[in-house]
Amino acid sequence: MTTATVPARPAADAPARSARDVYRDTVADLLPVEDRLVVLDSDTGLFGGVDFGTGADRYLNLGIAEHTLMGAAAGLAREGRIPLVSTMAAFASSRALEAVKLDIALNNLPVLIAATHSGVSAGHLGPTHHALEDLAAMRALPHMTVLVPGDAAQTAQLLRQALTLGGPVYLRLGRGATPGLPAGEPPRLGKAQTLRTGTDITLAACGPYPVLAALEAAESLARDGISAGVLNMHTVKPLDTPALLDALGGRQAVVTVEEHWGSGGFGSAVAEELSALRPIRVHRIAMPDAFVPVSGSQRYLLEQGGVSAQSIADRARRALAETEGSSR
Repeated sequence: MTTATVPARPAADAPARSARDVYRDTVADLLPVEDRLVVLDSDTGLFGGVDFGTGADRYLNLGIAEHTLMGAAAGLAREGRIPLVSTMAAFASSRALEAVKLDIALNNLPVLIAATHSGVSAGHLGPTHHALEDLAAMRALPHMTVLVPGDAAQTAQLLRQALTLGGPVYLRLGRGATPGLPAGEPPRLGKAQTLRTGTDITLAACGPYPVLAALEAAESLARDGISAGVLNMHTVKPLDTPALLDALGGRQAVVTVEEHWGSGGFGSAVAEELSALRPIRVHRIAMPDAFVPVSGSQRYLLEQGGVSAQSIADRARRALAETEGSSR
């Protein structure tokens, strides 16, 4: 685990990029050289105009039929292929969930589900296209690995690592471009990234904007003399509990941040793990337990839902005050 503190803001040479575009480009590079790979698309338009070269015959657009998409992927996986399934997160985690559960997870098949438009990144399309329940649904399935890259660069790195697992993977991607994270060690699947060390409290986050908000909150807290560590938990399942415990040290509180409803997601995973290991308060920053009633940009909806640097910093201050009060 990295121990050096890194800058809280993205480096100037890390331009905002879209994770789904990087996923597309990485797949285009891999398909011609790995003949076991097959791309199954649900008419997303993501691969329009892409030149797959010698792998072109292994790109299949099955149309807007997500349940069928998962079943076909399972069949191909049983025959020795490694299917890459592309669809929207809202449909992968709800409309097609039965097929994911019974066809893919039950048989522990090497199908990678690339779920775009996750969280509220399709905010302009309204609640029918929001995916604020997908982490809860997918991490509940046996055998399923659940990945939430912190930025576009991590998407390519985690994708390549995921293809070696030999089991089902849910790769959660947004829609638009997001800023790059500060430079650091390359992400390793299953291992949390320490983006900032701290001695007073730990902020654990998953997903691009939650991680960026946690870094910004850490900067705000530092101006008040509060030292906050920041973990990028890009692997939600399996959760890197040892790294989390190491980051916590002897402290009595952790703040989790996610682009998801509060029930069953990343914060719940952290609370479940820590409740079995040590008594500690888990303060969860997540979207409210309600359907988002308005359309808007991803950042706007997150701010409205309280997933923001200000909310994180305020919660951290309250957590520290509670801890100090209980120790008197």
